[in-house]
Amino acid sequence: MLTIFLVILLFLLIVGGIAVYAAVRLGKVAAKKARVAADKFTTHMNAMGTGDSAEVERMRIDLQREITLTRQAVDQAIHQGWGLGDLPQLVGEVTRHAHALDGQLATFAQQSRGSAYVDHVTLGRLRDHYGKLASTCARIRADLLDSQVAHSASGIGDLHDRTEMEIEARRQASAPIPDPLDQIDDLYRRTIADQPRPQPQPQPYPHPHPRPEELR
Repeated sequence: MLTIFLVILLFLLIVGGIAVYAAVRLGKVAAKKARVAADKFTTHMNAMGTGDSAEVERMRIDLQREITLTRQAVDQAIHQGWGLGDLPQLVGEVTRHAHALDGQLATFAQQSRGSAYVDHVTLGRLRDHYGKLASTCARIRADLLDSQVAHSASGIGDLHDRTEMEIEARRQASAPIPDPLDQIDDLYRRTIADQPRPQPQPQPYPHPHPRPEELR
């Protein structure tokens, strides 16, 4: 009985440990998601204002949207089996630079809200970096979309040709079978119609004066 009790106690301890570990993990994940959601909410609220700090917050939001759209486009192309070359690695580098720039923008916005002095030189450089990363994302998506349209064009053209052939075959199959006697009769009529008609011969005009041999 003591052995059974110890086994049950050990089992309960193991189950309890697993439950505590799972609860801690879930708590960390929930706390991380809550912190991310709170940061996004704060960023959107600050972006609604005016001034340099609000402009910087809007750049953060736009840059995050550009990165998300670009990664979705690349993941879709990879899922469809396209040959992308080094494009996924380039997107990864763009993402890392965007995360670094996001932190710099967040720091600048926080400092701008707490101080009346604005470092216009740093702000100009941040704008330049933001513009280059955003345009890079846009160019990647445009290239992927162009490749997708070109790939679909060949398939659509082939589908159109095969559809026309199938429709023509169905029309010929559903057409009534002509009667051979009607075909022979039609051929005979066309043959008769194509034959040249005889031209009337000109009649000799009677002479006004009778000839001597005609008087005899």
